[in-house]
Amino acid sequence: HIRPPPGLSIDSVLRWRTAGLTAAGGVADCPTDRVTDCSLGTVAGFAGGAAALLAITSITAMSAPPAAQVPPATAVAIALNPLRLADPFRWLRKGLQDVVAAPGIALFYGACFWCMALVLGWVFRTRPEYTMSLASGCLLVGPFLAMGLYDTSRRREAGQAPDLGQSITCWDKHMGSMGMLVLVLVVLELLWGRASLVVFAVFFNTGMPSTTGVMAAIFNPQNWGFVGVYMAVGGAFAALVFSTSVVSIPMILDRDTDALTAGITSMRVVLENPAVMLLWGLLITLIVVVSLWFWGAGLLLAGPVLGHASWHAYRAAVSPKQ
Repeated sequence: HIRPPPGLSIDSVLRWRTAGLTAAGGVADCPTDRVTDCSLGTVAGFAGGAAALLAITSITAMSAPPAAQVPPATAVAIALNPLRLADPFRWLRKGLQDVVAAPGIALFYGACFWCMALVLGWVFRTRPEYTMSLASGCLLVGPFLAMGLYDTSRRREAGQAPDLGQSITCWDKHMGSMGMLVLVLVVLELLWGRASLVVFAVFFNTGMPSTTGVMAAIFNPQNWGFVGVYMAVGGAFAALVFSTSVVSIPMILDRDTDALTAGITSMRVVLENPAVMLLWGLLITLIVVVSLWFWGAGLLLAGPVLGHASWHAYRAAVSPKQ
């Protein structure tokens, strides 16, 4: 309550109350005969208090140090190099040189690829309808195994000695980006497998064929429609997986970039060099198919060569980081 000083007249007391209300914004003891004046004083007091609060806030804001200005993130486009049709053969030659320089590491990863081929052959003989699904899974696992080969090539490029233990664990520092890229590729693999089963179900509505039935269907002119659709579906998904991962995993290893940037850069490489990338994809397919003969033993050499060559493909396609 606002108490006036003693010795003031009634008019002086009322004027003092009004001034006090205006300045402090409080509610004073109002005489019943001056309710209107006191009400006006109360409103004025609240207004004065609000004005004072705004003034204090303004002063505080003006006296506070300015916040640090954070410049907006600028996405610098990653520069790409033009490629020539002779480059894929140069990558293979460099990959073979890396295998000769580190034969023990190459043998370890080649054995991993060979085991994958043996499992793939077993599935083709027993459950042929799942062959394409498992093949897509191998296309996913293969690049991650090859990451150890990428690390070996990178170390040789930097003048360091190759190390098997380091190559096996080279991806542990890139778990976030690798995990996101794995998720994208796994989704593509699941869609690929589902599409393969749908194609089989449409053309073989009486049941899934055995291995002999699949071979007869492939070479039967009456089933060329099935062969065409099956190859088109598989080729579309294979092209998508290839475009997403052709340089993305080496880029994550080399620059520790995020999966989105790496995937987009990989697709840019394919779109800007379609003829070279088509040739590179055909060479990979041809080498893998030839290596699958003799129970896939050729992958002991072909797998490491392709892994090292993929690193050199990344180096040729993407400009060095400035």
